[in-house]
Amino acid sequence: MTDFSTEVADRDAEGPVPVDHFPPPPRRSAGLATVTGNGRDKAMDNVSNSRLAPLQQQSAPLRNKIIAALRSAIETGMLAPGKRLVEKDLCEQLSVSRTSLREALRELQAEGILEYTANRGLSVSAVTIDDARNIYRLRSVIEALIVEQFIEKADDTQVELLVRESEAMKDAYRSGVLEHMLNAKRSFYDRICSGAENPIAFDIINRLVLRTSSLRARSLMRKPRQNQSVQEIDTLMDAIRRRDIQAARRAAIEHVEGAARSALGPVAP
Repeated sequence: MTDFSTEVADRDAEGPVPVDHFPPPPRRSAGLATVTGNGRDKAMDNVSNSRLAPLQQQSAPLRNKIIAALRSAIETGMLAPGKRLVEKDLCEQLSVSRTSLREALRELQAEGILEYTANRGLSVSAVTIDDARNIYRLRSVIEALIVEQFIEKADDTQVELLVRESEAMKDAYRSGVLEHMLNAKRSFYDRICSGAENPIAFDIINRLVLRTSSLRARSLMRKPRQNQSVQEIDTLMDAIRRRDIQAARRAAIEHVEGAARSALGPVAP
């Protein structure tokens, strides 16, 4: 059985997917440099050689479970930008039908997470430097908004629940385990957006961070960034406890800007 780290184009008896099955997305502007995975450390290399676990048939729609599994694989680097996706391998590793898989792939392609090219077929989208910079700038605006809304709308119980999530996130940073950090950050933002009564923001943030997943993963694995993130979260939570909207907005923006500097270096905004 082939894993994701091997680039193969074998197709099973059903033959290759017709070109019009996954229509090509709009062309990107020429001249933008593509951010690649050069310099990835051994931990990230090990992740890219991992395999997806078979999905258990449960009550949740199977398509949603496939999408969640693929998103997780992209977040952790198991499916790297530019990596060609072979339906046969994905079906075998997830233990799902080709029909169910294609439904999930279509949705991820519509979100821009996957892209189709005539010469490579379907692959994980590679983000350009300009796109990455814009994504981090968008995140700073959205995250400043949701902390403001959280302070305005959340009661004391919700604040205490967020405090617990922040402590769990700091523990995850200290652990240095990528999967723990990703899960803790997702829970933290889920709690903030719930208290802010803004589920749309949670959905947008998840889509934005997925587009920069390879950059984000390498940044999170750096010890200096982990230590800095703990300090930034302490500053943010102090402002939220005091219900100081302006201080909380500044802390949220500084957290995203710190992430951008770590991920992009001197080209960050």
